[in-house]
Amino acid sequence: MAATTPPTTSVTTLTVRRRGRDAPVELDILAREAGLHPDVVRRMVALGVIDPPRNGRFPRDAAARLARVSRLRRDLALSYAGAALAADLLSRIDVLEARLRRYAPTTDRQR
Repeated sequence: MAATTPPTTSVTTLTVRRRGRDAPVELDILAREAGLHPDVVRRMVALGVIDPPRNGRFPRDAAARLARVSRLRRDLALSYAGAALAADLLSRIDVLEARLRRYAPTTDRQR
Protein backbone atom coordinates (compact mmCIF):
# COMPACT_ATOMS: atom_id res chain seq x y z
CA MET A 1 0.00 0.00 0.00
CA ALA A 2 1.40 3.38 -0.99
CA ALA A 3 1.87 6.08 1.61
CA THR A 4 -0.30 9.13 1.12
CA THR A 5 0.94 12.60 1.80
CA PRO A 6 -1.33 15.09 3.47
CA PRO A 7 -2.67 17.79 1.21
CA THR A 8 -0.85 21.06 1.43
CA THR A 9 -2.65 24.27 2.06
CA SER A 10 -1.55 27.56 0.72
CA VAL A 11 -1.78 30.70 2.78
CA THR A 12 -2.70 33.89 1.02
CA THR A 13 -1.65 37.10 2.65
CA LEU A 14 -3.92 40.07 2.16
CA THR A 15 -2.08 43.33 1.84
CA VAL A 16 -4.15 46.39 2.60
CA ARG A 17 -2.99 49.76 1.43
CA ARG A 18 -4.70 52.57 3.20
CA ARG A 19 -5.08 55.68 1.14
CA GLY A 20 -6.42 57.73 3.97
CA ARG A 21 -8.90 57.66 6.79
CA ASP A 22 -11.83 58.18 4.44
CA ALA A 23 -10.82 55.53 1.91
CA PRO A 24 -13.58 52.93 1.46
CA VAL A 25 -13.04 49.41 2.79
CA GLU A 26 -14.27 45.95 1.83
CA LEU A 27 -16.60 43.81 3.94
CA ASP A 28 -13.93 41.53 5.44
CA ILE A 29 -11.74 44.47 6.42
CA LEU A 30 -14.73 46.33 7.82
CA ALA A 31 -15.75 43.31 9.89
CA ARG A 32 -12.21 42.91 11.24
CA GLU A 33 -11.96 46.61 12.17
CA ALA A 34 -15.34 46.48 13.91
CA GLY A 35 -14.43 43.24 15.71
CA LEU A 36 -17.37 41.39 14.16
CA HIS A 37 -17.90 38.34 11.98
CA PRO A 38 -18.64 39.21 8.32
CA ASP A 39 -22.04 37.49 8.59
CA VAL A 40 -22.99 39.86 11.43
CA VAL A 41 -21.98 42.82 9.25
CA ARG A 42 -24.13 41.47 6.41
CA ARG A 43 -27.06 41.14 8.83
CA MET A 44 -26.62 44.72 10.04
CA VAL A 45 -26.58 45.93 6.44
CA ALA A 46 -29.79 44.00 5.76
CA LEU A 47 -31.39 45.56 8.86
CA GLY A 48 -30.37 49.05 7.80
CA VAL A 49 -27.89 49.67 10.61
CA ILE A 50 -25.39 50.87 8.00
CA ASP A 51 -25.94 51.73 4.37
CA PRO A 52 -25.24 49.09 1.75
CA PRO A 53 -21.82 49.34 0.14
CA ARG A 54 -21.20 51.29 -3.02
CA ASN A 55 -19.11 49.38 -5.55
CA GLY A 56 -18.58 46.65 -2.94
CA ARG A 57 -16.97 49.00 -0.42
CA PHE A 58 -18.15 50.63 2.78
CA PRO A 59 -17.22 54.08 4.08
CA ARG A 60 -14.32 54.02 6.56
CA ASP A 61 -16.45 55.31 9.46
CA ALA A 62 -18.85 52.35 9.16
CA ALA A 63 -16.55 50.22 11.36
CA ALA A 64 -16.89 52.60 14.30
CA ARG A 65 -20.68 52.66 13.92
CA LEU A 66 -20.87 48.86 13.74
CA ALA A 67 -18.68 48.49 16.82
CA ARG A 68 -20.79 51.01 18.74
CA VAL A 69 -24.06 49.32 17.76
CA SER A 70 -22.62 45.94 18.69
CA ARG A 71 -21.51 47.20 22.12
CA LEU A 72 -24.88 48.82 22.80
CA ARG A 73 -26.66 45.65 21.77
CA ARG A 74 -24.44 43.49 23.97
CA ASP A 75 -24.14 45.74 27.02
CA LEU A 76 -27.70 47.07 27.18
CA ALA A 77 -29.48 44.05 25.66
CA LEU A 78 -31.04 46.21 22.96
CA SER A 79 -32.44 45.02 19.67
CA TYR A 80 -30.56 45.95 16.50
CA ALA A 81 -33.08 48.74 15.86
CA GLY A 82 -32.77 50.06 19.42
CA ALA A 83 -28.98 49.89 19.33
CA ALA A 84 -28.91 51.71 15.96
CA LEU A 85 -31.20 54.44 17.32
CA ALA A 86 -29.08 54.82 20.46
CA ALA A 87 -25.93 55.02 18.29
CA ASP A 88 -27.55 57.76 16.18
CA LEU A 89 -28.48 59.72 19.30
CA LEU A 90 -25.00 59.33 20.80
CA SER A 91 -23.42 60.51 17.56
CA ARG A 92 -25.72 63.53 17.52
CA ILE A 93 -24.76 64.31 21.14
CA ASP A 94 -21.06 64.09 20.17
CA VAL A 95 -21.63 66.61 17.35
CA LEU A 96 -23.56 68.99 19.60
CA GLU A 97 -20.96 68.78 22.38
CA ALA A 98 -18.17 69.51 19.90
CA ARG A 99 -20.11 72.50 18.60
CA LEU A 100 -20.72 73.70 22.16
CA ARG A 101 -17.00 73.45 22.99
CA ARG A 102 -16.20 75.69 20.03
CA TYR A 103 -18.41 78.46 21.40
CA ALA A 104 -17.74 77.96 25.10
CA PRO A 105 -15.34 80.38 26.79
CA THR A 106 -11.84 79.03 27.34
CA THR A 107 -11.80 79.88 31.08
CA ASP A 108 -14.39 79.10 33.72
CA ARG A 109 -16.34 82.12 34.86
CA GLN A 110 -16.81 82.85 38.55
CA ARG A 111 -20.43 83.35 39.61
